[in-house]
Amino acid sequence: MFEIIEKKVLVPSIVFMKVKAPEIAAAAHPGQFVMLRVDEIGERFPMSLAGWDKDEGTVDIIFYVLGTSTVKLATLKEGESILNMAGPLGKPTEVDSFGRVICACGCFGIGPTLPLVKALKEKGCEVITVVEARSREAVFWEDRLREASDEVHFVLGDGSGGGKCWTDDYIGHLLSRGVHIDRIFVHGCPFMMMKCAESSREFGVKTIVSLLPMMVDGTGMCGACRVEVGGETRFACVDGPDFDGHEVNWDGHVLRLRHLTTEESRSYSLWERENWHKLMDISPKADLLQEREERQVASKKRKVPCKIQLVF
Repeated sequence: MFEIIEKKVLVPSIVFMKVKAPEIAAAAHPGQFVMLRVDEIGERFPMSLAGWDKDEGTVDIIFYVLGTSTVKLATLKEGESILNMAGPLGKPTEVDSFGRVICACGCFGIGPTLPLVKALKEKGCEVITVVEARSREAVFWEDRLREASDEVHFVLGDGSGGGKCWTDDYIGHLLSRGVHIDRIFVHGCPFMMMKCAESSREFGVKTIVSLLPMMVDGTGMCGACRVEVGGETRFACVDGPDFDGHEVNWDGHVLRLRHLTTEESRSYSLWERENWHKLMDISPKADLLQEREERQVASKKRKVPCKIQLVF
């Protein structure tokens, strides 16, 4: 059993948890993940590590509430426990003195990006962090990212950042202007990672993506997480989760992710019939609404003209 020490709804549908797991915290590195099982009838599923504290013996996770397992996880309260948590699993992200790097992230991908930014800075890299979100209210941990990075830019799909755009637009524009970038790291939804890899391909900038498809055991035994990379079948759990985004067969990867969509929808409907009241615990609360208003006011004060209309 792994006790939940802290829980917070960061923005609508995105939840933060600090969990007591001393053995995992002692061995964790950027890029690794854990396998969770919420209860005895739940599935096992992977989740990136968003931080850890070796002294306190805790690990941080951030997840988007989508599907039965993440909804069940989100309804747990502080003081309650997750049944199983195995890790750290996967190969750590290669961290070296690369030079100038971009760490692109969106949604839940902000979580695993933060420890990576810190590790790259320790190696002497110049880190440009690019955060993608649908709107300003979906951004969180801005202060932490600004403290850890050399630069932080926001690209917002609703145009509130100075122009409607996405991370791949920012990367493509930056590289087309001749700005030298030594490596790009991307954490976020598969579509975002695919588009970022496409935008950097013609410029030959190595782009590392983190793939966490459906997994059963997380140790290379089941083969459920297979993905085609460079024309070869790889297992995301033991060969990854980091891969060269230019070599990933994205069409095949997306098809596998959608394989059990019908079954997942049916599973959630059955769970919701008896547990709908628990969903109130993961709704935005008064303090979250107040924080959102404060961020909106602060962003308006900070907003400045931008020639390429991509950042604010």
